[in-house]
Amino acid sequence: MLRTRWLGEVKFREALNLQRQLFTASGDDHLLLLEHEHVFTGGRNADPNNLLIDPASVGASYEIVDRGGDITYHGPGQITGYPVISLKGRRGGGIAETRAYVHELEAVLINALSDIGLRNCGRLPKYPGVWVNPESDNPKKIAAVGVRLSRGRTMHGFALNVNTDMTWFDRIIPCGIAGLGTTSIEFQGLEVSTESVAQTIGCHAAATWGAHGAEFASVTSSSLQKSLEDFASKETGEPDSKQEVSVFLRDRKPTPRRERRLKDAGLGEGLPITEKKPSWMKARIDLSAGYKKVRSTIADLELTTVCEEAGCPNIYECWGEGTATFMINGSRCTRSCGFCLVDTRRPQPLDPDEPRRVAEAAAAMGLQHVVITAVARDDLEDGGANGFAQTIKAIREKGQVVNIETLVPDFSGLQAPLETLIEARPDVINHNLETVARLQRMVRPNAGYARSLALLARSKQNDFLTKSGLIVGLGETDDELYGAIGDLAGVGVDILTIGQYLRPSSQHLPIQRWVPPTTFNALAEYAKKQGIGHVEASPLTRSSHKAATAIRSLPSAS
Repeated sequence: MLRTRWLGEVKFREALNLQRQLFTASGDDHLLLLEHEHVFTGGRNADPNNLLIDPASVGASYEIVDRGGDITYHGPGQITGYPVISLKGRRGGGIAETRAYVHELEAVLINALSDIGLRNCGRLPKYPGVWVNPESDNPKKIAAVGVRLSRGRTMHGFALNVNTDMTWFDRIIPCGIAGLGTTSIEFQGLEVSTESVAQTIGCHAAATWGAHGAEFASVTSSSLQKSLEDFASKETGEPDSKQEVSVFLRDRKPTPRRERRLKDAGLGEGLPITEKKPSWMKARIDLSAGYKKVRSTIADLELTTVCEEAGCPNIYECWGEGTATFMINGSRCTRSCGFCLVDTRRPQPLDPDEPRRVAEAAAAMGLQHVVITAVARDDLEDGGANGFAQTIKAIREKGQVVNIETLVPDFSGLQAPLETLIEARPDVINHNLETVARLQRMVRPNAGYARSLALLARSKQNDFLTKSGLIVGLGETDDELYGAIGDLAGVGVDILTIGQYLRPSSQHLPIQRWVPPTTFNALAEYAKKQGIGHVEASPLTRSSHKAATAIRSLPSAS
């Protein structure tokens, strides 16, 4: 299966972490299509003299990567493509095999450019990439190619100039080729969007590498998903569900930005908030002695739990069993996700005594598995990572808890906060993807699909157990859920939770559909076939539900 993803703007290092993990995995193939911030990159043998300026002086950076080729530029208006695929019948990474693969990659781009109306593109002998008017006296490069091929698996790829600011190429000797210029689709007189070009590339990539099926997902537009049905209709052996989707903020007037996001996601009006829940969505209320003890302990120590703040339907069951998920760094979040009940007023200062009180509560409750989560704190330089580290340290010093699971925000994609968490050595790093690519901007407007996958990939590369979660009923199709599960499996997620979205109030996104238990069973079965070690999937499943059971069920824990 070839999973093509249009990811929009993604930081270079996030994309590198993501493709490295996909490269290491032996599962499905991926083609990541995206745009970067201003960054110059050089291959293993790049000549530093071909970088003519100090990148920092123009607000850019320079990255050395493990690919062939010399120095090139990546930035807005340019599609950078990372095919991470296993090439049939190719086991090594020799010169002949690499050349054959580069030829295939160039052909995909040449055919895509021809489809959008640029038919004078081709190859230039001795110079990899795609060139405009290659047989003329003045050929210009429109796409650079630099790849890595090892044991038949590919990494890195190409950079195609769509409507790029071409003055950035004046700051380098592009690909180390002096005397030959660069160009873009826009410079050639065509006005096209990066998204539409990505769509066309995806079609030709599917024809080239999608022999076992292909599918496409986009974080910016549902029209791309619809227009790629030609190649997505190949036999894949996966469950097929074509459902109309509709979600609308029914009880408040949408802002122009929200209206645009809804339109981009292809959504309409959803279920009224007064609609009766189906029988399988009813949680049992049980004010047991265990529940009362946990509630009393948390109240006495003035702690916050996500169980209460997010209105979890499993609170009676979990608290009755003496488990809870502690929420640190305050109770106010700097983001306003469309599904979440957590307070979004201005955050208050951090409480330095909070880690001690969490440790005291864990000891008083006799916990062996503790889950720590937090609100997003984009107002803090470290995104709240130090709060996790200090809480982990305090719990460890008590010496009772066996496993510590951290359910973390994305730290705005910054590397340093994630390193702080990694150095604290929790037993599980959990970060929720929440929804499918198409709905990300509506559901989590300040987060990113690629960013979440990159965080999980980086955590896996540091040998952590990784966990993620999806909520359903927001307007996604089953097919899109299978795609998201495939992406999570691709970055090595060990534990997955899938649960029904419940609308917290009339000010939140409405429910589009009630997903029946049979669908949850099918999703769980598919996730296990994709290699995810443990799956909790049911209408009432939440991210921390049965967290300790999930770890004990993994082969590595036995």
